[in-house]
Amino acid sequence: MNRNVQQSDLPTSLALTPIADCIERIKRFALQEFDRQIQRHQLYYHTHDHLAQVQRRSQIIFETLCPALHKSAVELSQMERLLDLCVIAHDMVQIFEVQPQHTTRKRTSGISEAATIDCLVDYIHSHPCEPLTDWDQSTIRSAIAATICAYDATEQAIYQPALDQSDLPIVARILALADLGALGMDGIAMYNREGSLLFLEENPDVIPMLLDGAIHQLEITDATLAKNIQQRLLKRCHFQINFAKSRLRRIDRELAKFPVAAIAPLRHQVFQYLTPTTIQTLEATTPTDSPLDELLRFFDFDRYLH
Repeated sequence: MNRNVQQSDLPTSLALTPIADCIERIKRFALQEFDRQIQRHQLYYHTHDHLAQVQRRSQIIFETLCPALHKSAVELSQMERLLDLCVIAHDMVQIFEVQPQHTTRKRTSGISEAATIDCLVDYIHSHPCEPLTDWDQSTIRSAIAATICAYDATEQAIYQPALDQSDLPIVARILALADLGALGMDGIAMYNREGSLLFLEENPDVIPMLLDGAIHQLEITDATLAKNIQQRLLKRCHFQINFAKSRLRRIDRELAKFPVAAIAPLRHQVFQYLTPTTIQTLEATTPTDSPLDELLRFFDFDRYLH
């Protein structure tokens, strides 16, 4: 008699354990909520591709750490599952401030992350998942909260204050570093790509002008708006340079909280691009005082819109 295949019908090696099944259900919920946010807020950076990049970087950090953690295979497996869940869920809710027209839209620090944690915890509590312990739930909260960024006025860059905590769970530390790890782990091209996508996400008013080509005649048709957009692009360029310098200054202190045996491979193999040479190259190739047409060529928005 034909019937649908159930989890119990699968070979033992393929069937999900209760904890794995629980985490998969939460991940599906998180992705559904995330998809709604992408459509509602016209997101270009916070997309499935961003999750894939953070997932890849998190896995590299985790695998580098494993030999130094001295944990059992069961403990490492659970840590890896929690890490994957936190990656999938960490940007689930996006809340932007109301902004005047033709200004960069902003997210108040911590608001989106707090809403994400609340939404996720509400789902977990309303869909009981007994294998998920209080410690697991605490780790999930800590990991998502660790991605909260603050602004350092001296460095003119963002950073993650949680990384200065000595008792931050390993899963949280991995996620935070992977979330901001584009330059250090992937190099300048990926870093610039993320900068372009962030600009599109934070400046949705510019997108129609990019799509219909009107932005290329803007200096003639609306010189004031052309200047406005030029200044926003230059501000992003300066931020990209300052943020890169900040990442280089902070990385050794942030990695010092990991087991000693893991620090050298993390610093020299995983975050291999965080070097003075990389910063010099980035600074030399990023425009900081250029006309609008040159800035548009640098950001290469057509690549992401067509």
